[in-house]
Amino acid sequence: MAVVLALFAFIKVTEEMLEGDTRAFDEWLLRSLRRPGQPEVPIGPQWLIAAARDITVLGGTTVLVVVLILAVGYLALDGKYATMYLVAVAAGGGGLLSTAMKYLIGRERPDVVPHFVAVASPSFPSGHSMLAAVVYLTLGALLARFAARRRVRTYFLAVALLLAFLVGSSRVYLGVHYPTDVLSGWAAGLAWALGCWLIARYLQYRGKVEPPGTPGSAAS
Repeated sequence: MAVVLALFAFIKVTEEMLEGDTRAFDEWLLRSLRRPGQPEVPIGPQWLIAAARDITVLGGTTVLVVVLILAVGYLALDGKYATMYLVAVAAGGGGLLSTAMKYLIGRERPDVVPHFVAVASPSFPSGHSMLAAVVYLTLGALLARFAARRRVRTYFLAVALLLAFLVGSSRVYLGVHYPTDVLSGWAAGLAWALGCWLIARYLQYRGKVEPPGTPGSAAS
């Protein structure tokens, strides 16, 4: 049900954006994050713009690749090779899907406010938002599967959701994405991550993926 709702949200936002129905909302929210009459000055304290730049890096390609390498390395050392391949395919597939949708839709970047970071690719959906959701939710769900206590599982998933939220919000604050770019990225990333999680559960029941808490063959 969650996958269906996320896909519906993505399709609905995309349709509304393509029809131009979201433009007024997108531009209003971008302008509301800048001082009246001074679009080059963001609202909030001085340190917030630096914090937004730091946070947005968490959804960048370099950081996500490093996170994935570390996660894949851990799974390889622990002998969970099937899970390792699943994580790599989920993240790589999400990246390819995000890039394909960007260039297929081809929405221009916002021009109503100045950008605070350099950007070059099309705007819709937000790649940072989508890939942050894909990577952090996939890893959060993976860690939750290996955790015995419910509050620890909840913590992993809450952290994953928080990271995805912060990354997406930073893209709007920095002026490089419309709000609907981020909403669509979150929806697509959530649908992809949940779909991969369902596949992992199915493969686990079929004995193709190591069950939670069980070391792989290399470790045993």
